Amino acid sequence: MTTDIKLFTLTKNSAKEIPGEASAVEKSLHELIEKHLETMLGIRLLGHEYATGPKHGGRIDTLGIDENNSPAIIEYKRSTNQNVINQGLFYMDWLLDHRGEFELLVLRKLGDKTAGLIDWSAPRLLCIAGGFTRYDEHAVQQMNRDIELIRYRRFGESLLMLEMVNAVSATSPSTSENKEGASSGAGPKTISQVLDSLDDSLRDLYETLRNHILALGDDVQEKTLKYYVAFKRLRNFACVEVHPSNSTVTVYLKVDPDTVTLDPDYMRDVRKIGHYGTGDLEVEIKAPGDLERVMPLLHQSYESS
Repeated sequence: MTTDIKLFTLTKNSAKEIPGEASAVEKSLHELIEKHLETMLGIRLLGHEYATGPKHGGRIDTLGIDENNSPAIIEYKRSTNQNVINQGLFYMDWLLDHRGEFELLVLRKLGDKTAGLIDWSAPRLLCIAGGFTRYDEHAVQQMNRDIELIRYRRFGESLLMLEMVNAVSATSPSTSENKEGASSGAGPKTISQVLDSLDDSLRDLYETLRNHILALGDDVQEKTLKYYVAFKRLRNFACVEVHPSNSTVTVYLKVDPDTVTLDPDYMRDVRKIGHYGTGDLEVEIKAPGDLERVMPLLHQSYESS
């Protein structure tokens, strides 16, 4: 699949195209992405070329945990005939069979707080390549796994483009785990349980917000996690909770609170306040009319992600 993206340098009287390159992934690109992994993809690095043991006999290119505390595997397509998707699924099966090893790795690298938050309902496979075929895109649609195809293109020495080509989310496993997560009655209800129990007015409010978010762009992905729904491009830009007790939908946005005038009626700086999901700006929506004042902030968070 070819890309139609072109990049130009502009002066007052001319425009000059910067040629883009999308050759096989070289080791330097692998290392560059890992060096800036959290900035580029919202993933914290746990292992580089992580060995899966002598019985399995493999090495995961990049192993990490994302901003939603979901395990993440990244595989890089180094040649045109390499089936990076099947290779990634091979490592994903290993990961799901070795949860204890992964949890110990997180504990050692990131501490017990993060280790206690690992969300196994939505492990991710990210495949990065200079290009994918239509057969690759079709194949991932047939698999009930969280798989993302990301195309890269380099423009000169200082510019790197990462473009989401295709993203598929697993359906039933994550939903059922989230719904059953609080079935014993201990702890707060999961977001799936909350959404199932909403009255008509609050459900309509949530669905209206959801539709507005999904309409921001074709690249918006929706992921139902344990206690919130995350909306993302390459990284989260909105995390949504619903609170029936006060008929409120709460959204956490990737907007710097210092860049906006905080209205205490519906906005709050949560940089020093613990909460589920990601984002430093909290906004509350209690009625359909509130969406009008929230949408510019949603657009800002979307554009920055």
